[in-house]
Amino acid sequence: MYNFEALNEQDRRKMLNSIGVNSIDEIFDSIPEKAKMSNLALDDGHDEIEAQKAIKKLSTTNKTDYLNFLGQGSRKRYIPSCIRDVASRFEFLSCYTPYQAEISQGTLESMYEFQSMMCTITNQDVSNASVYDAATACAEAILMAARITKNYKVFVNENINPNYLEVIKTYLWAGNIELIVGKDCADEDLCAKLYQTPNKFGELVDMPKKNSKELIIACVDLMSLVLFEPPKSDITVGDVQPFGIDLNFGGAYAGFIACKDAYKRQLSGRICGKTVDKNGKIAYCLTLQAREQHIRREKATSNICSNQALIAFCANLYLRKIGKTNLIKIAQNSYNNAHKLAKKLQELGFELKNEEFFDEFTINVGNSEKFLAHMKEQGILAGIQLDENNILVSVTELNDDIEINEYITKAKNLSLVRI
Repeated sequence: MYNFEALNEQDRRKMLNSIGVNSIDEIFDSIPEKAKMSNLALDDGHDEIEAQKAIKKLSTTNKTDYLNFLGQGSRKRYIPSCIRDVASRFEFLSCYTPYQAEISQGTLESMYEFQSMMCTITNQDVSNASVYDAATACAEAILMAARITKNYKVFVNENINPNYLEVIKTYLWAGNIELIVGKDCADEDLCAKLYQTPNKFGELVDMPKKNSKELIIACVDLMSLVLFEPPKSDITVGDVQPFGIDLNFGGAYAGFIACKDAYKRQLSGRICGKTVDKNGKIAYCLTLQAREQHIRREKATSNICSNQALIAFCANLYLRKIGKTNLIKIAQNSYNNAHKLAKKLQELGFELKNEEFFDEFTINVGNSEKFLAHMKEQGILAGIQLDENNILVSVTELNDDIEINEYITKAKNLSLVRI
C-alpha cells in the first residue's frame, strides 16, 4: 500500500545515515554548549487546530476599538476598499523591479504617473519613483545636496520628526558629512538647510533664508499641500502614507524626492521616462538609474536597491480613485476637524501652543502622562507625549463631530480633576 506520510522515521534514519550521523541532535554538536539555550520554557507542542483556537482566544484580549488621535508620521485615514484589492493582484504584487522594460510597461507606467502626481502636488520639476520612507528621503536629499554643492556640512532644524533625525544621523555619520542641529544657522559653507513643515509640533513654518551656495530641502506633509502653497524649495521630500497607505504598525511606507530640473541627475532611486517606440506607440523605460548595479560603479549616487513600487502604486491608485475635488474635501475636512477640536480644548482651559497648523497641533494638558493614560482608559488614544506637559494631537477626516465631542467630554471630566 502507498505510504501517504511525507516523512516517517524510516526516511529520517535513511537521511541521517547518508550524512554519517546517528541523530538530529548530533548535527548540532559543532555548536559550543555555552551558545546553546538549554531551557526555552516552552509549552508542549500543539497541532494546527489547537493552535488556531489558542491564538483566537488570545486575540480577544486585544482592545482595538480606540478612537485614534495619533500622528507624527503615521495617520489613520480613509482608504477606499478597492485599493487593496487591485494592489493585491499578482501582476502588481509579484513585481520586484522593471529590469526588462518590454515586459514591464504596466509597472513603468504606474511609476511615471506617480512621479507626475508628486511633481504636481509639490510644484517641482522632477520626482523619483519613490524611496523607502520620508526619513530615507531626508537623508538621501542631504547626500544629494552635498554632491551638488561640494560642501559637506548641513543644517537640520531641531523641530524635525525625531525618527527622521535618527536616520539622518546614521547616513551622515557614514557619509562623513557634518551635521548641525538647532533653531537656525548662519554658516556660509552649508550644502543645505533642511526643515519640516508642518514640523514635529504640527506648526506650519516658513522656508528658511538661503545664501547663494546652499540648497533648501523641505520635508512636507503631502496632504497639507492640497490646501497650502508648496514651499519654493530646491528639493522637496516626504512620505506618501497619507495617500491610501494603511498604518501597518508604522511601515512600510514610501518616501519621495522631488527637485528642480537642474538637479535630476543627482536624484537617488529611479526615474521613469515616457517616450515612443519605433512604431510611434507610447513606451516607458527607466531613464535615470542611480545605483552601482546599473553600470554607474563609482558614479552611483545611492545604494538604494529598490524603490517602494507597490506602495507608490497604492498612492497612485488612491489619487486616481479619490480625484482632485474629493482630495481637496478630505484635506479641508481634516483642517476643519483639527481646528474644531483645538478650539474646544482651549475653551476647557488647555493651552494651544500653535500659531498656524494644518491638522496636527500641540496642546498643554498639564501632566501629559496622566492625561494620556486616563484618556486611554476611556477608549481614546488622545495624542503623542512630547514632554511632561505637552501632547501632539492629530486629527483627520475620519475624526468626525461624534469623535471630537467624545474626546471633549472625556477631557472635560479629566480637567475637573485637574491632573
